[in-house]
Amino acid sequence: MSTPFPFTAVVGQDDLRLALLLNAVSPAVGGVLVRGEKGTAKSTAVRALSALMPEVDVVPECRFSCDPGSPDPACPDGPHAPGADGRSRPARMVELPVGASEDRLVGALDIERALSEGVKAFEPGLLAAAHRGILYVDEVNLLHDHLVDLLLDAAAMGASYVEREGVSVRHAARFLLVGTMNPEEGELRPQLLDRFGLTVEVAASREPDQRVEVVRRRLAYDADPDGFAARWADEEADVRARIVAARELLPSVRLGDGALRQIAATCAAFEVDGMRADIVMARTATALAAWARRTDVLAEDVRQAALLALPHRRRRNPFDAPGLDEDKLDETLEEFSGDDDPDQDPDPDQGPDGPGGGGGQPETDDGPQGDDTGATPEAGEGGQPQPSGAGEQSAVRAAEPFRTKVLSVPGIGEGAAGRRSRARTEHGRTTGSRRPRGTLTKLHLAATVQAAAPHQRARGRSGPGLVVRRDDLRQATREGREGNLVLFVVDASGSMAARQRMSAVKGAVLSLLLDAYQRRDKVGLVTFRGSGADVALPPTSSVDAAAARLESLPTGGRTPLAAGLLRAHDVLRVERLRDPARRPLVVLVTDGRATGGPEPVALSGRAARLFAAEGVASVVVDCEAGPVRLGLAGQLAGELGGTAVTLDELRADSIAGLVRDVQGTSRRAA
Repeated sequence: MSTPFPFTAVVGQDDLRLALLLNAVSPAVGGVLVRGEKGTAKSTAVRALSALMPEVDVVPECRFSCDPGSPDPACPDGPHAPGADGRSRPARMVELPVGASEDRLVGALDIERALSEGVKAFEPGLLAAAHRGILYVDEVNLLHDHLVDLLLDAAAMGASYVEREGVSVRHAARFLLVGTMNPEEGELRPQLLDRFGLTVEVAASREPDQRVEVVRRRLAYDADPDGFAARWADEEADVRARIVAARELLPSVRLGDGALRQIAATCAAFEVDGMRADIVMARTATALAAWARRTDVLAEDVRQAALLALPHRRRRNPFDAPGLDEDKLDETLEEFSGDDDPDQDPDPDQGPDGPGGGGGQPETDDGPQGDDTGATPEAGEGGQPQPSGAGEQSAVRAAEPFRTKVLSVPGIGEGAAGRRSRARTEHGRTTGSRRPRGTLTKLHLAATVQAAAPHQRARGRSGPGLVVRRDDLRQATREGREGNLVLFVVDASGSMAARQRMSAVKGAVLSLLLDAYQRRDKVGLVTFRGSGADVALPPTSSVDAAAARLESLPTGGRTPLAAGLLRAHDVLRVERLRDPARRPLVVLVTDGRATGGPEPVALSGRAARLFAAEGVASVVVDCEAGPVRLGLAGQLAGELGGTAVTLDELRADSIAGLVRDVQGTSRRAA
């Protein structure tokens, strides 16, 4: 039983409602990605859509939901005679769990029967079940990349292909794709964001009256689900009938040259990559006209299509907030409207970014923002400058990020799929074989033949074929890459407080965060300064959250290095219980000085040796500056059992880093 759409309308999610309905009218739009904080009825809205979808006619007993009027000629359950009697059923909504395997998504071939009996036995996956319905992926940002690629490829092509050792199956897979995600738990890669037709940002209403109504309806639904659904049954039927009417009208909608020019001009003005945005906008504007019961696309349709199709395509890196400058959008549409209305004079005081310089966050000047002589609150309140005697300085902006060297964990792990360290994975290059544990998924053909060959005479082989039994089958073992937990431990003490120096340090950490995002790592942030250490960000997949905490980090005070290391050790201990397969990489950013706490040098050495004793991989980013260098960071790296790199050596194109790598390779060879 689903709660109907009026529930979501109460919390101000009109864009979400419209985006879902437009995809119901025209699945060619490409699906919807719903981004929003927890508890904003994202899943409720998606599940409510299933009750509004028109029924579909299917071939009886076909596991792939073929249309009796136009059956799939390649259907594995076919062939089906065109025009055969069918039956009607509600459109399905199929949920894809985050932890699903590739075989669960696309289906599985029984390799054992294919080799031993010559039978092509195929077990359909979730893509087949979702054909002509809805495929819903909750927390799509946590789905493994290779599964997202398979999912979006099937959505784009309308078909799913399964191939195993020369045996292949193809079946139709056309569905309405809906994904939901909480940005706090990590972002999707820009390439994957682009594959979703529309994206909607949702947030809970801050109006007390609306929140009261949400609670009232939720309690009414819990008390009597059937009665609550019956209350909205007539409205649901009206919406369902309107979707059917819009689908019938859709082929008659005319997308004129003027509207096409507005679409192209808008995409060009916002500098979106590729041509997918233009096509999605055209399909969305056409669906909007059909939903409004019109046969012509108007400028208002183009504008609404841009608001739904372009914001997520404007992102250039994970730290960019999605959004669209509506003033710029209106100016572009007006410029290419073809209308010369003398009454619509532009405001001479209106700049290209709107009143006051645009909708982006105001830039913070690296220079002084006011008088530094007054008393100010504790660190972090408003980021205000501190007096020189207070031992604390305001947060400074990070320098421009750069491409970093690849930092990895030694050895071979078995963690979540990623792109940093070597690991045994389901995908990657084949490195060997083993007997299968459970269902065979990746056949090692050569090893299987080698195991079966000595027994052919005993098995009575008389023809050219190889007699293969289950005991002969070998599973391929593969090596790929895993994502790690990259824990940043950042020295924010007074010795790091020189303005240019801290800006460079933040730029380096920001660069490493970008690298962690690209390599699908989890990240955490521990800072130490003054009298102790704080977990600025517990381990998370959201690197933009880490970047935000880093940007507002103030500096000053003594250097409690031991406290920072002990706090980091505690974070790793807790995270090891939560996710034992994910290996950590500690990145300590410091100049190596230890001045806080009793016996600071001895205590920090003992804390560092805890990491070495547990075999935790670590890298010390040496931030020491000046003509006289004490080499404390290098000594600390030795106690950690890790390596030390300078800020310059951290760069991927660093000459000093290249020389150091060559020297290290020579020493290992010797």
